[in-house]
Amino acid sequence: MSVTSNMAASGDSRALFTDGVRAALQTWPVLQIAVDNGFGGVYGQEKADWLVDVVQQYFHDNANLKQYEVEDFISTLMDQEFHTVVDDGSLPQVCVQLMQMFSQWQQGALQQLSLSIQSLTLKETPKAKVAAPPTQSDSDSDGEI
Repeated sequence: MSVTSNMAASGDSRALFTDGVRAALQTWPVLQIAVDNGFGGVYGQEKADWLVDVVQQYFHDNANLKQYEVEDFISTLMDQEFHTVVDDGSLPQVCVQLMQMFSQWQQGALQQLSLSIQSLTLKETPKAKVAAPPTQSDSDSDGEI
């Protein structure tokens, strides 16, 4: 019975780490802009959700990751899936957050991990929108010339 409860606890804690990855990526303005503006195509939101799963799996599949490895991995995914090159300096910050949360998860510091997630979600920035300039047909639609 204790094996089952340990497995359930492990599954719950892994889900908590996944929540941390989700919080870090959902509060990352670069990904928000890419999704909101269709850089990932019509399935941009699905790709963002998939990105959460892929990143958390990457941490679980690779022992002793270095920050540059995580940066390279996420940078490649952003380029391939969202046609976005991240050059605003935010990628290292996101990777540090992810690595700290994974370390907390590995050490069993689940309360601290919960606080880290809560901190991210509380300071969530409003989603940025990039508006395209009106096209010629938009400006003519009011009937004026």
